[in-house]
Amino acid sequence: MNKAKAISLSLVVCSAIALHAEEVVLDTISVEANMGAEIIKNVSGEDIKSADLGEALAKQSPSVSFNRRSGISNDITVRGQRKDNINVTIDGVKIYGACPNRMDPPISHILTNNVDFIEINEGPFNVEDFGVLSADVKVHTVKPEEGFQGEVDLGLGSFGYKKGAFTVTGGSKEVRFLLSGSREAGSQYEDGNGDDFVGQIANNIANGTIPATAQYQSVFQDRDAFSKQTLMAKLFWDIADNQELRLSYTLNRSQDILYPSTPMDAIWDDSNIYNIEYIAKDLGIYSKELSFQAYQSDVEHPMSTQYRLSGATNYMTHTLTTKTQGAKIKNSVEIDNHTLTMGLDTSTRNWDGNYYKNDVLIAKPHSIWDVETQNMAFFLQDSIKMDALTLDMGLRYDDTQITSGNIAQPSNDYSGVNGYIVASYRPNETTKYFTGVGKSSRVPDAKELYFMNSMGISIGTPTLNETLNYEFDIGVEKQYENAMVKAKFFYSQLKDYIAYNASNGTLNNYENVDASVYGFDLSGSWIATEALSFDYGFAYQKGTKDAPLKGQTGTNMPDISPLKMNLALNYEWDSSLALKAEVIGADGWNTFDAENGEQKIDAYTVLNLKATQKFGKVLEITVGVDNVFDSTYAVSNTYKDLTLLSVAGGDVMLLNEAGRYYYTNIKYKF
Repeated sequence: MNKAKAISLSLVVCSAIALHAEEVVLDTISVEANMGAEIIKNVSGEDIKSADLGEALAKQSPSVSFNRRSGISNDITVRGQRKDNINVTIDGVKIYGACPNRMDPPISHILTNNVDFIEINEGPFNVEDFGVLSADVKVHTVKPEEGFQGEVDLGLGSFGYKKGAFTVTGGSKEVRFLLSGSREAGSQYEDGNGDDFVGQIANNIANGTIPATAQYQSVFQDRDAFSKQTLMAKLFWDIADNQELRLSYTLNRSQDILYPSTPMDAIWDDSNIYNIEYIAKDLGIYSKELSFQAYQSDVEHPMSTQYRLSGATNYMTHTLTTKTQGAKIKNSVEIDNHTLTMGLDTSTRNWDGNYYKNDVLIAKPHSIWDVETQNMAFFLQDSIKMDALTLDMGLRYDDTQITSGNIAQPSNDYSGVNGYIVASYRPNETTKYFTGVGKSSRVPDAKELYFMNSMGISIGTPTLNETLNYEFDIGVEKQYENAMVKAKFFYSQLKDYIAYNASNGTLNNYENVDASVYGFDLSGSWIATEALSFDYGFAYQKGTKDAPLKGQTGTNMPDISPLKMNLALNYEWDSSLALKAEVIGADGWNTFDAENGEQKIDAYTVLNLKATQKFGKVLEITVGVDNVFDSTYAVSNTYKDLTLLSVAGGDVMLLNEAGRYYYTNIKYKF
């Protein structure tokens, strides 16, 4: 089926549906590949150094590692993949960061207090969204409820952390609203050695790792690490018993975010998310569920050297903006034991960046010159239920065009078909086996293709191919009377993986290389008594390039986190008191991409303690301490596709994690 026919058929089906509407009660339908997706619910944020979703996910899931850049706005890695190799959506909305140095990754534009739950789908098993290469992270935010209720949260922590948040929701069965807001700020945290950001920089200057000009000017050395304000507003309207309209707006405003291991700090980071959804259920024989979504997300991000000694006389500012507009329409039909879903998905992303010296525009080419990435796709899914066996299949055809506002930079066109087949088998109520094969792709972004530094030198490589992922997954879930265990194994063959080549100096640093990644994760729980339970999780992966990059000899893949574990002991007393002891650790980072900036990192193990006491149904108090033994350790490596502090021929600056951290949170519900 060609693209024009696919679009025409989808529009005809949707038109026919509208003519056959019937009133019935709304239900929830979800057609997705069943590969043992991880569902994370407890990311409320009272036990972290900020309401940073990246850090919260890393604490909750062994499969997720995070890249520490600051006290807030930290990125995530899943199965050794990050950046655009992971698809992140917030209530179905695609949002991208404006910073080419990943200071504002997609996961940072929603805060933990607004999250209902998160799905982590590992592998290429999603055809509804654009660019799902190796993992899919779906963030679902809180929904309005009937009546009138709300809560107020107040949090305090070490290193000057303070936060206030509120949520109010209410309305009738037909019309419901939600309003949520927060304000938080934090000082520079101290590592286990007692060094704050200024101290860590000073230590690296002393040992020759970074230049002396990387230090903050004395007038700025005592400033906070960040401040952030958020607002979320939602309106859900049940137009009829079987039709619903959802409107939402999310605002994020961050100021003066310090990034100590980076040459620049963010002056501000502002984002807006606008979302509208229409959902209709059980419209007749032609539709079990019809949905339409349109959205816009935009981000503005200026970063500058003005706080550093390097900018004491003349400071540089790099200002970037990005805006994404998208729409999706899909329709599900039930035919015998099949649930068929077809849809159209389209999005356009604009990305633009300019350099300024002392707030005056530099007469050089843009860093990213008004680049537009336009995608149009048709997707088809089928879920077939056959007693104990369920088959899920999906196909997606993408047509993507990337154009630059600089006529000297060539346009790029990418197209292709992706898909998957997943089988889930339940021989009994307590056991599930699943296996799947899939192919997915992601196109290069504007930084990888066209990025230019402030001297007008092209860091990007405009001839890059898109990356393809051919993957096989297999796993099992087993429920026992008082326990659960889940194990998964994957093997991924990456064709034309987009890698950074530091050996190229400052010209065309990105190139394609074939590679493979494989690994496993094991997780589960055990209920020892009515009050006592255990949770555990382990994740391991290994990655290798098929051949070294040009001018290099090593084949280790970057970003491949070592073996990680999450262990927790939970104790609940009379539904009012909950105690938790948590151990998070990782093996030493002994296999790494040294020629492209990565380095050996020691193993670590930290102990966190937490207690929550409920007083009736209205008051809840949480106290705790993270990193009980005040360990000094780092979790993020130093791959040079990010601009981090270093001197020629030396290691890149490692940023240590926070030392012992005390906190308390008070939550009042009404």
